[in-house]
Amino acid sequence: MGDNYAPLVGGDGYAPEKLRAIIPVGGKATRLLPLTAETSKACLRLLNRPLVEFSLLSLASQGVRNIIFGVKGYTNYRDLYDYFESGYGFSARYNIKPRLHIKYQPNVEDLGSADSARINMEYYNLRNPIFAVQGDNIFDVKIKNLTDFHNEKEAALTIVLREVDNVEGLGIADIDKNGKINSFVEKPLPKDAPSNLANTGLYVISPEVRKIFKEKGIQQIIKDKNRLDFGYDFIPYVIQSGYPVYGYTLKGSWFDVGTPKNYLEAMKNLLHNGVPMISNFDERLDLDSDCLVWVQGDSNDSEKCRKQTIQRIKQKKINVSGAVLIGRHCQIEDGATLNNCCIDNFTRVGKNAVISNTAVMDRAIIGDYAEVTDSIIGRHVAVCSSQRNPTKISDISVIADDVIIKEGCVLSTSKVYPHQKVRGEFINQTLMTN
Repeated sequence: MGDNYAPLVGGDGYAPEKLRAIIPVGGKATRLLPLTAETSKACLRLLNRPLVEFSLLSLASQGVRNIIFGVKGYTNYRDLYDYFESGYGFSARYNIKPRLHIKYQPNVEDLGSADSARINMEYYNLRNPIFAVQGDNIFDVKIKNLTDFHNEKEAALTIVLREVDNVEGLGIADIDKNGKINSFVEKPLPKDAPSNLANTGLYVISPEVRKIFKEKGIQQIIKDKNRLDFGYDFIPYVIQSGYPVYGYTLKGSWFDVGTPKNYLEAMKNLLHNGVPMISNFDERLDLDSDCLVWVQGDSNDSEKCRKQTIQRIKQKKINVSGAVLIGRHCQIEDGATLNNCCIDNFTRVGKNAVISNTAVMDRAIIGDYAEVTDSIIGRHVAVCSSQRNPTKISDISVIADDVIIKEGCVLSTSKVYPHQKVRGEFINQTLMTN
């Protein structure tokens, strides 16, 4: 990979190894359905790797070595534990030394993101500041600057804020000139939003917060609402109780990958502008044109496949434009057109197929003459298609894992849940197994 992960201690007393990062992964991720029907949102593939890897790499590159996954629910626990275990394999793959230590929430059902932080702070007896990170966000934040700000302000809680054009679906803060948060509203109507500063879901939490969790007011919220969410419950309570809560305005990039539309926008943006925590996806092809193309492959076997693909791109047998990331062991036939897309490992793309503004996850098959635009194709999906009977998928259609799309299908703005065989024309529909 060629990335260098930060040593543990800076010369000025900054000690990131003392910082524990908690990544709450408890939600059902309904906005990303059907992709998350059987997959934890944190492990959804983006740019040919699980989404949460971006957070882990960002933390590791800044010296953080202790991570707690605040998991709730079978799918979240299974996917994260089976993939990351205690962090050995991940550390080896990215050459992170000393290695990352990954722990998991004890087997206790939490009542929301703040409750997950409460359970883990108690269980692991955390007495240093905690950095809470969302598993479905990609962020570029300098942790040292953030923790310096937090300590300077003697804050109980520091919330990382980001200016946004559209406040819809986000938590919005109103801050004074020193950065102190006066009020906070979760998902206000645009006309009621006090500002355009949105909560990114990144928090620095002081150890004192353990006491706040035990207060009567918090116990009352849990009793009344059967919930303790950061945005809806905990942050407003801490502000109203007069504790110092500050907003740190983020200058770096931040993406919320919470909907299919956002997922595709983040994919395109990251392909074009790079990912701060990854030096590169792999060596970029040197083409005469201004398009950005990467073909992955590092073993002897995948290298052979890589060379063939590169040769055919250079001979213009495969048409590429915009930014294109092609994974390992992909087979792409002559006449295929790839534009602003991501093709994951072991995928086969047929003759004269067109893939544009689209993510195709690993081990998928896109048949001859298929047209897939502005859509997400899940893992192990077969899009059958032929010259006589081409298949068309468009307008933010989302095909979940292990689906067979029959020849000649037309899908527009439609969603297909896993393990189905689909034939026919569908516009604005959701297809589920009975």
